[in-house]
Parts: sequence; C-alpha cells; structure tokens
Amino acid sequence: MTYLDNFLLIALPYIALAVFLIGTIYRYTNRKFQFSSLSSQFLEGRKLFYGSIPFHWGVLFIFLGHLIAFSIPRSVLAWNSQPLRLMILEITAFIFGISMLVGLINLFIRRLTTSRLKPVTNIMDYVIYTLLILQTFAGLWIAYNFRWGSSWFSTLLTPYLYSVFRLDPDITAVSLLPWTVKLHIAGAYIIIGIIPFSRLVHLLVLPLNYLWRPYQQVMWYWNKKKVRSKDTPWSLQRPKNT
Repeated sequence: MTYLDNFLLIALPYIALAVFLIGTIYRYTNRKFQFSSLSSQFLEGRKLFYGSIPFHWGVLFIFLGHLIAFSIPRSVLAWNSQPLRLMILEITAFIFGISMLVGLINLFIRRLTTSRLKPVTNIMDYVIYTLLILQTFAGLWIAYNFRWGSSWFSTLLTPYLYSVFRLDPDITAVSLLPWTVKLHIAGAYIIIGIIPFSRLVHLLVLPLNYLWRPYQQVMWYWNKKKVRSKDTPWSLQRPKNT
C-alpha cells in the first residue's frame, strides 16, 4: 500500500461523502428552486432524444448492477456459477455500458453545437459530462480487459465498501487491483462529491408526484421573488388561479 492508495481508497471516500452531505443539505435549504434539473427540451428535442434515452437506460442498468453486487454479493456469485449465465450478465452489462457512453457523447455534442442551449449551460455541465464520459469509458475498458467483473466486484470491492461504511476501511485486497480499477473507484467518489454542485442533484428528488399530479399546473400573477424564495413552501396540490 502506498500513500496514494491511502488517499484514493481511504481519505477520498470520506471527503466525497462529507462534501455530498453538507452540499446537498445546503443546496436544499438555500437553493431549493435549483434542486431539479433545468430542462432544455423546449429548446431542442431531437438530439436530446438520441442522447437522453440511451444514457438513462444505460445508467439505470449499470447502477442497479453495481447496487445488486454490493447488496447481495452471494446471490451474484451463485448466479455466476453457471458460465452461460455469467456470459449473459457480462455481455448485457457491456451493451448497456456502450448505450450509456453513446448517450453521454450525444448529450455532450448537443451542448457544444446547439447555440440555443448556451444560455442554460454552465461550466459545471461540461465538467460533469467530461467526468461521466471518462468514468463510463474506464468502466468499459475494465470490463473488456479484466473479465468477469461482477464476480470480482462481489468478492473484492463489496467487502471494501462495507468496511468504508463501517468506518474501518480495509484496502488490503483492493490496493492490489490494477490502477485502472483504482482510478475508476476514485472517479466514482469524485462524481459523488460534486453531485450537489451539478444538475445531477435532481437524482435525489425523483419526480414521483408526476404519477398523480395534474397534467399542468398554471400559476397566474405570482410574484417572481416569492416563487424563487427559499421560504416559500412547496405544494403538490392542484393550484387555484388567482
């Protein structure tokens, strides 16, 4: 183990989690009007479709795959005990990883080439797109060069992550992994740390109320300062025009 291993695998996760928690609480209490992702669909829709759909399907499958390997590693190993099932899982995950990468690249190009999106795009958008593209590419690289990741994730990374949450990090096994894997782990921590400062913060407020809310809420004659005030309570009820 080296000092760099200690920083990336021990110090960085706690720094990222602390920044994530403090930043999220601050933004929700003081900037809750900005807690959802700023939509750009009205400004451009065709390129958005070819970026958003493959990205969201890809990230949903990849995230759930990592979560399952973390939550029930023994079940994953039992599934992988049959070579055919292991192949199906690995190939499916790789396809969804490619879908995620293609979607991210399309979204990034859309931001760069569509002039109408410039007013609703900031530096953090480019930063988060770049980090996600690099992280996804690294994940695909690892999946291709270090096969059967679902198995060694369950046996090596899951115990390490549990040790981090127990506040007793054990990096003995993880520190022996290739540097590509360790940088991929560090990249995940960095992304978690900057969530409160990017549009990714909308992941924390899934729009479940869309299932039962009216199709459209129209508020007439609302004072703009009152709407954007952090002290104005949110309401999921059908509004009344005034």
